[in-house]
Amino acid sequence: MLIVGLGNPGPKHAGDRHNVGFWLADLLAAHIGASFSTAQKLQGEECRGLIAGVPVRIIKPSTYMNRSGQCVRRTLDYYDIPMEQLLVVHDELDLPAGSARLKRGGGHGGHNGLRDILASCGPDFVRLRIGIGHPGHKDLVTDYVLHAPGKQERSDIVEALTESVKAIELYTARGLDAAMQQLHSALPRRNGSTEYGPAG
Repeated sequence: MLIVGLGNPGPKHAGDRHNVGFWLADLLAAHIGASFSTAQKLQGEECRGLIAGVPVRIIKPSTYMNRSGQCVRRTLDYYDIPMEQLLVVHDELDLPAGSARLKRGGGHGGHNGLRDILASCGPDFVRLRIGIGHPGHKDLVTDYVLHAPGKQERSDIVEALTESVKAIELYTARGLDAAMQQLHSALPRRNGSTEYGPAG
């Protein structure tokens, strides 16, 4: 299984809302006792370990967000990983901060990282969407995603990431439907629903 957290490389962007995919990758790596190392052949940082007894690789692309597909395509090809075993973690403007949703397939919704992955790999992968909220107007989006959240907002996001780690464990052990049900019911106040079908 391949888990890819999306973000922009370097300390300048480490705290940005756009980097919550990296935050989840780091949290998951710590959870399984793994450490990232540079994998130049993949254009990213990589670690590996076991989740619920299943071998997994966790990748953080070292390309910038809008070139994420290069790293994902290289990694899939290098390790001969089928698309149905790919999970991409990314920030989601259309969900409030502190929410998280799983889904399979779909479009990019204006997310440049997803746009590039779709162009390079196609749509048949699972997404873990970490809510960051919306600034209220499309002209404010770029500045919004490239800045850090406030204290309470960050706390809410971290709560969603913690629940997401539990959902990934269940996903590897029992499949997507079970993970959806757990995750979407764990944060009902922010997800807005306890439904667990594909959303958004």
